[in-house]
Amino acid sequence: MTDALDRPLPASDDPWAVLRSATRARVALGRAGDALPTARELEFRAAHAAARDAVHQPLDPAVVRAALDPALELLEVHSAAPDRATYLQRPDLGRRLAEGTELPRVDADLAVVIADGLSPRAVHEHAAGLVTALLERLPGWSVAPLVLASQARVALGDAVGEALGARAVAVLIGERPGLSSADSLGVYLTWAPRPGRADSERNCVSNVRPPHGLSYAQAADTVAALLGAARELGASGVVLKDEGPALPAGAG
Repeated sequence: MTDALDRPLPASDDPWAVLRSATRARVALGRAGDALPTARELEFRAAHAAARDAVHQPLDPAVVRAALDPALELLEVHSAAPDRATYLQRPDLGRRLAEGTELPRVDADLAVVIADGLSPRAVHEHAAGLVTALLERLPGWSVAPLVLASQARVALGDAVGEALGARAVAVLIGERPGLSSADSLGVYLTWAPRPGRADSERNCVSNVRPPHGLSYAQAADTVAALLGAARELGASGVVLKDEGPALPAGAG
């Protein structure tokens, strides 16, 4: 075994160390007899426990409020799912607002919904940073009061956006945890939100979780560019392509 300069590697060196240092994926775990080494088994169990904890951790509005700019108005709503257990078993209820929910109609360009999704931890850790970065990149856009949604799925943003009279909605939501990412935040953009919108009518920017995923600036740049293109095109989803830093007006 040699390195990139064709020098012999010491027998004690682990040839997989460079690969492991470049990714959080579970690669080159080694073995102890017919099983994983004890350290790798314990790492797996810890990652699995962190993922489960992220799903079941309750959303704490006080944590979100404390992290946001106090000048930003924040409204709170709940989905039709009355508790976490129901939310996990009935995804359909997480897509509907609780009965009797009232929101002010403000006729804004954009509504931003912060939703717990499947990782409230991601919301606690990353929502405020991403909101700040995104709003800085939208001069000239009128933005409705922020909405914090509990027991929420992505589609809940359609009902919120319609109720607020927003021309677009961006849902910042905790993504399904994996064994290497229990705190990943996703952003789902929908133009002309209303209940019944299909997932094909949305654009997604995922894995916002610095330093291991997208930074707030990177994610905000992409979302802002998508919003600008969606406004010019009058649509989002499969007809609106993310072409990188310079998005066209919309090309499908």
